Order: sequence, then structure tokens, then C-alpha cells
Amino acid sequence: MLVVRLTGDTVRAKNGSMVAYDGRMTFKKLTGGGNGLRGMVTRRLTGEQMEVMEVKGEGTVWFADSARDVSLVRLSGETLHVEAENLLCTEGGLRTGTSFAGLSGAAQGDGLFTTTVEGTGQAAVMSGGPVVALRVSPAYPLTVDPGAYIAHQGGVRRSFQSGAGARTLFGEGGGEAFQLRFEGEGVVYVQPSERATFGGDL
Repeated sequence: MLVVRLTGDTVRAKNGSMVAYDGRMTFKKLTGGGNGLRGMVTRRLTGEQMEVMEVKGEGTVWFADSARDVSLVRLSGETLHVEAENLLCTEGGLRTGTSFAGLSGAAQGDGLFTTTVEGTGQAAVMSGGPVVALRVSPAYPLTVDPGAYIAHQGGVRRSFQSGAGARTLFGEGGGEAFQLRFEGEGVVYVQPSERATFGGDL
């Protein structure tokens, strides 16, 4: 459960995620993820769909979605790349958009694009179980199962690689046909459960 206390300011949240509120609130459904016509067109072209509502007022709002765990990620003028289905809420001053994710998006069955959150403030992300933040450095690149991936931030480069080899074909490998590889300097957020992904099992 995410608890947000408003004093006349605004947050954007996943449409339908409000479970309770007190005080005086207004709820407005935003088209195209809250970025106007340009955002709507971009999201329709990329397939990265987000149904978002703007919440403004004075009081307290409680947000949740399918009893998933909620974690806060603080941004200081940087960009958070996050799967649309894992984004619950952002502060009103943060900007959302889309970025090209390469073939890694195809591996997840979510299209070739991912959602971006930019600016200064906090974003609430959801996970199937407590989220784990894994550090990536030039000396220690990271490989992640696509179904466990939630988000990443910092100077991280993401690439797609096939995990299918002879051992996998003969049932001796890990069973993951596709993997995500992260290199550079930053943080990758993963969950202790796996979404169903296209090509996740061979």
C-alpha cells in the first residue's frame, strides 16, 4: 500500500489504483499517460500503454494494485527506465515518456519500448515480492531474467542476449531462452518472482 499525503499538490497514479482517501480530492483521467497529444501518439505507436489519473487536493490517498509490494525510487534530475506495468505513482513534477528498449522488449512480450520517468522527485514502483536493488559497475556487469526485471537507473546500458545453447536444448541449462545484460554504472531493480515472458522457457 502506498500512502500519499497531499497539501494542494499533485501526483499521477495508475488508473484505478486508488483504494481510499480522506480530505478533498479531485481525480482526472489523463489520456496517453499524462503527456498530452504527443504522449498519446507516442504510446500508441510504441505499444507502451499507460492508463493514468491525476490526483490533486488536500488530504491522504491510499494506492495499491493486486497487493503487490511498493517501493519508492528517488530521482535527482536523472532518468528511471521502468516497465509500464510496474509503475504505480509519480510525483506531479516528474515527466513520463518512452524510450527504445531494443530486442529486450520483444523478449518480454511488451514491445520494443519501455517507460521513462525523468526529473526530481519520487516514483513508486511495484513488484511481486520485496524489490531488490542490484549495483552494476564496469567491473561487474549484470545479467537478469526478463521476467524478474522491473527497472534501472544511472549510466547503465541494456542489451539483449540469447540464453539458449546446447545445454539448454538438451534440458541441462537454466531454461531461460532470453536474458538482459546490463553494463556501465548504476542500479537494476529486480523482483523475487517472474512474469510470464515471450520465450522465457525453451
